[in-house]
Amino acid sequence: MIELVKNLCDPAWIMQHGGLYIVLLIVFAETGLFVGFFLPGDTLLFIAGVILAQTGTAGSAYLDLGYWVILIAVAGIAGNFVGYWFGRKSGILLMERKDSWLFKKKHLLKAQAFYEQRGGAAIIIARFLPIVRTFAPIIAGMVQMDMKRFTLFNIIGGFLWVGSIVAGGFFLGNIAWVKENLELIVLGIVCITTLPVVLKLLSRKPEKLSVTEK
Repeated sequence: MIELVKNLCDPAWIMQHGGLYIVLLIVFAETGLFVGFFLPGDTLLFIAGVILAQTGTAGSAYLDLGYWVILIAVAGIAGNFVGYWFGRKSGILLMERKDSWLFKKKHLLKAQAFYEQRGGAAIIIARFLPIVRTFAPIIAGMVQMDMKRFTLFNIIGGFLWVGSIVAGGFFLGNIAWVKENLELIVLGIVCITTLPVVLKLLSRKPEKLSVTEK
């Protein structure tokens, strides 16, 4: 897994193994399958923007950007629908399941607490939080969130998440300093996006966790 994540942070490796189509697959997996929570979605989106900036032609660069933003956003939206469906169909069984190396109940509990505090807006906010974005649609399905309401937040969140980060990579991708320090930027993205989750875990009180579990 560590080797896979490392490769996914390398633009050259991505272009040699399917190009931006691999981004579609990873985004779908991270947002739709609970086993994809470890995948570096934010980093991959930024790198996708960098790749578009460095490979696109002057005449079609913005068209390419719009095309891939739509495709990747649709992949993320479809992934959330899969997670929602999974939550509705097997929510009770999932909560009763024992922990394994691929599944940890604590991740579900964390997403559940976040969802209960933020309501429907959690679907949008969760897009920008690693791990949480994987489980938020599952929780929405488990608590039987209205399908039309979920669809609205899912679409808005999908385009905001993908559009903002891919565009960031696109507009910064041709800057010399960015090209020379891409690894540092990737590390910074990981730290920035992971920090809120880490702080939330560290600040959570045991009593609150036990209440959520009940």
